[in-house]
Amino acid sequence: MNLLQQKLAESLTIFDGAIGTEIYRRNFFVNASFEQLNLTAPDVILDIHHQYLKAGAEVLTTNTYNANSRRLAKFGLSEQTEAINRAGVKLAREAAAGKALVAASVGPVGEPDSDQDRRTRAELLAEQIRALSDADFIIFESLRRAADLKAVLEAVAEFPELVYVPSFAIEPHPHINDSATIAEFMEQLNASRPCPAPTAIGLNCGGGPESTLGVLEELTALTQLPVIVQPNAGQPKGVDGRMIYMTSAEYFSTYAKRYAMLGAAAIGGCCGITPDHIEELARTIKPLMQAEKRALPALEVKECDLKPEVPLAERSRIGCKLADGAFIKLVEITPPRGFDLTGTIAGAAKCKAAGIDAVNLPDGPRASARISPLVTALEIQRNAGIETILHCCCRDKSLIGLQADLLGCAGVGINNILFITGDPPKLGDYPFSSGVFDVDSVGLVKIQKRMNQGVDLGGKPLNAVTKMVIGVGADPNAIDLEREYRRTCEKVEAGAEFIITQPVFAPEALFVFLDRIAHLNVPVIAGIWPLTSLRNAEFMRTEVPGVVVPDAVMERMAADESKEAQREAGIAIARESVAAIRSRVRGIQVSAPFGNVDTALRVLA
Repeated sequence: MNLLQQKLAESLTIFDGAIGTEIYRRNFFVNASFEQLNLTAPDVILDIHHQYLKAGAEVLTTNTYNANSRRLAKFGLSEQTEAINRAGVKLAREAAAGKALVAASVGPVGEPDSDQDRRTRAELLAEQIRALSDADFIIFESLRRAADLKAVLEAVAEFPELVYVPSFAIEPHPHINDSATIAEFMEQLNASRPCPAPTAIGLNCGGGPESTLGVLEELTALTQLPVIVQPNAGQPKGVDGRMIYMTSAEYFSTYAKRYAMLGAAAIGGCCGITPDHIEELARTIKPLMQAEKRALPALEVKECDLKPEVPLAERSRIGCKLADGAFIKLVEITPPRGFDLTGTIAGAAKCKAAGIDAVNLPDGPRASARISPLVTALEIQRNAGIETILHCCCRDKSLIGLQADLLGCAGVGINNILFITGDPPKLGDYPFSSGVFDVDSVGLVKIQKRMNQGVDLGGKPLNAVTKMVIGVGADPNAIDLEREYRRTCEKVEAGAEFIITQPVFAPEALFVFLDRIAHLNVPVIAGIWPLTSLRNAEFMRTEVPGVVVPDAVMERMAADESKEAQREAGIAIARESVAAIRSRVRGIQVSAPFGNVDTALRVLA
């Protein structure tokens, strides 16, 4: 296994962004060779590499994209081809200092300028490959045409041990200027059976973050190789004589998360993507993906140490209703940002009076800081007389701290818990806070299952079994529904006894998911969010992970400018969703938007 294979197998890998964009930002203009700077301004190139490494890049790409002798000849530099390429690798290697891999960048050769240049594209590429031999691997970037890939495959045939990645730039409108589709490229690649075979497949440049998403979805169905995604920042705009890319770091990281959900093995950037974008990517995506890949430490538990679980119907009122097959009605109330629980308890009391079965309490939704949901649950159960379903999030506490909370819940009679992995801190109000993620929701369910059998996470016996009803979340709106299905199966296999979904605005998506998991025979409670305004609908659509608000819903919310009319439209849409899905699920959970319990109760009335 080569170094790139090892890195991609470990976890989601962060590549760097554009070199050319950073050179341009430092007032070097395009009428000169950027690659020559490897020799004439090495400190500039070294600084760019250092900035990407500091931002969190785990792969640094050399400043050699146009460093083939044909391209360099336009600047009278063809005699320096080898020196420029070797210097490019040396600078990246120096900056990496053993902390990152070095990818040698090779761009398309281009057409000859004169009849005297009779060398084939493959010969020119082979010349550059030899000069880049000290890199960890070569990435052939921005392959747009079949002829580009053909030249690469002919060139690599001379190097049986070469580690390389062909990376395709798929235009938003293929076949313009002979550009190929990803399906055509993969057909060409599979038919040629190259030797050596590529280690991974790349997507770079192309039409920006959004259009790259569709290409990635198509590519993952066409290959079993790891996929490296490096979109550009969209189309630049002229501002005061400069070409500026307008894609924000936050927008880029939002799409990066979607790439990861579709199975991308590595994510970086191309034209217009800067160290700021890569820093946002590393902070936002890396912790979440690491949490999903971590395995729960093995527990050495002898079967004789395990005690019988308390029957589901005897653990709580929710457990009883689940066991009896009764329909369940829940209201989700978010704990307040302050410490005054008077309003929250009053809202919970209203829910009890309205016949609601339990109040669902999120744990720092969207990585926000609020009063402890455990304290909130305890006060609600004591003062409002209604059961709670407490969220237990993996983000903020170590395994020891999580077990302490679970034991605390058992000790005070909080016996319904929804286990979630949690959003990374970068998504919330405290982006520099550290996410712990010792374990994900699957691992946490396993821990609670053991505790229900009288054993803690270290395999040590408890003085009594816990009586927790184990719930998990699911996202019927997931871009990669197959991955969401696999995760749901893992949660149920680990011990989940019920599921609460993300808010549903399109019943059809929920039905597809329900059909997919029907064989699991686990009760599903559908989440509903009553939209309060057009602005709220836009926020839910663009800012809340796992929520899809269809165009038809947006149109209804926009039909009337009055806030009251929009609020009524949101309630009507929620009630229609409940009516459409009620017969297919075991319960409904309605969120109290902005703490407005009355709105949630109107939906459930």
